[in-house]
Amino acid sequence: MEIKNIVVVGAGTMGNGIAQTAAVSGYNVTMTDVNDEILEKAIATITKSVEKLAQKEVIDPAQKKAALEIETSTDLKVVEDADLVIEAATENPELKLSLFADLDALAPPRAILASNTSSISLTKIGAATERPDKVIGMHFFNPVPLMKLLEVVRGLATSDETTGIIVEVGRTMGKEPVEAMDSPGFISNRILCPMINEAIYAYHEGIGTAEAIDTVMKLGMNHPMGPLTLADLIGLDVVLFVMEVLHRDLGEDKYRPCPLLRKMVDAGYLGRKSGRGFYTYN
Repeated sequence: MEIKNIVVVGAGTMGNGIAQTAAVSGYNVTMTDVNDEILEKAIATITKSVEKLAQKEVIDPAQKKAALEIETSTDLKVVEDADLVIEAATENPELKLSLFADLDALAPPRAILASNTSSISLTKIGAATERPDKVIGMHFFNPVPLMKLLEVVRGLATSDETTGIIVEVGRTMGKEPVEAMDSPGFISNRILCPMINEAIYAYHEGIGTAEAIDTVMKLGMNHPMGPLTLADLIGLDVVLFVMEVLHRDLGEDKYRPCPLLRKMVDAGYLGRKSGRGFYTYN
């Protein structure tokens, strides 16, 4: 099956990045969300991003034009013409299961339904539909237009055909697809979030300042940014959610979320998106 029309459901940070990346890669893209204000903000973000990329000659004028022509809608019925639907809504299991049931009812039988979830079971998401063989994970990384990795996650019922199509879509988008089976946290967050959680424990126990912990990991382990800076970028609420999934589903104490992480999320200190996390942002 040839993929031409892509609908991205969710116009937040990940959704608008996925929409932009798909558009500059030659796909016809429609982006949906619950209200026009969110969509207008997303289009403004995309416009600013492609202006910068065009100035740096990372994309050409035709690609910039394609990104600026992304269509928007608050009506989920736009998926009726989709070949591929990529869901990038809030990381909430109940929301995603309900949304996929709706997408399954509206999208044509040929359409593949993909989720950008970072930790929720694709097997469970697929079971909420009548097409579990066409449900798959497309886990992009922030910022989507720049990050090369695409984690392709197969649910128990995901077909080889669906996986092959999505791997090719990922390559067309300029990504390096890596296949992972459906397991808590997949590959990326199974490794990354426990490391971040351990860094939070080190900070919580007074072993070092946030700056000291991040500097050790940058200069000693050659990480591009420290784990606490990365936690602020991801969102502390997202890190907490993933750790809760790992702790619950794998049942080992080593995945127990740091109490400070819970406390910061309860206080609304979510990182960059709230203006305060382990660091303060203007």
